[in-house]
Amino acid sequence: MRARQFRRRSAGLVVIVAVGATAGCGGAAPEVADAPPPARPSATATVSAADEEAAREAALAAYAGYLDATRAASRESDPRHPELTRYLGDPLLTRVRVTIRQAKENGAMRTGKLVSDPTVTSVSLETDPATVEIQDCLDTTGYRLVYTHNKKVVPGSRGSRHLATATATRYPDGKWRINAGAAHQDQPC
Repeated sequence: MRARQFRRRSAGLVVIVAVGATAGCGGAAPEVADAPPPARPSATATVSAADEEAAREAALAAYAGYLDATRAASRESDPRHPELTRYLGDPLLTRVRVTIRQAKENGAMRTGKLVSDPTVTSVSLETDPATVEIQDCLDTTGYRLVYTHNKKVVPGSRGSRHLATATATRYPDGKWRINAGAAHQDQPC
């Protein structure tokens, strides 16, 4: 019975990097990065090409850091991995932590290689906070959910090549963090 329940849950664990599980967990409140204020138009409406390019580069660096931190936390089954708060903000931070915790509680972990090819689709520096939208073709065919005790692949956790989207937001401390993401497994790339 437990294996069947885990198989159902494993479908939600398949793309931990792009989506995470649904929010909500018990116990102590998670450490979270400062939440950005609600978006509103900025007083400075002129944005230079250099500012926009800097935002693109910073957002893509945050996205790469997010993927690396999530892989490391998943490989170690550590929902409190210190790099998570460096690159993720809520609500995505909480969703990723919950997913890692659920995998750990079910005796599973992530291993293997995840291939990413992100591009920036829009830059909004006129809003407060500033945001950058990212689109990615994630290849999770080599990124597996395995049982910790024997490293066998969890049934139903097959990977794919699919579209993923993410939002990078500039926080009050000036750092860019990924605070929203979605895997579109029904949209191959």
